[in-house]
Amino acid sequence: MSQGLEEHISTADLAYPSKTNAVVPTNVSTKPANGELSGPLLPGDYTGELRTRWDQIQSGFVDEPRTAVQHADELVAQAIKRLAETFADARAGLEHQWDKGDEASTEDLRLAFRKYRSFFDRLLTV
Repeated sequence: MSQGLEEHISTADLAYPSKTNAVVPTNVSTKPANGELSGPLLPGDYTGELRTRWDQIQSGFVDEPRTAVQHADELVAQAIKRLAETFADARAGLEHQWDKGDEASTEDLRLAFRKYRSFFDRLLTV
């Protein structure tokens, strides 16, 4: 059995490790903005910022390779954390509905599940 596959962990645990019961935005929609589940995983402005920072890190590699590798690791960690926050926020939106006694609609749950499936499929083919 692979190590770590049996561990019970949620995206909230990854995104907000210092908070036991993370309070995250509850106005997050589980529905994709454009109805497409295979679109960008992160908001466009954030990916633009990541690309700019990557270009800066890459251009510094020749003069400071060790520093560039450290900065690349930090940038990847930040992107992964932001991705986990995106999923955790969507889940928190559903949980907020449940906590209020409202039932999330089957359609909301179906869309959330499709988002997870799409991401998981993409992750395994990278």
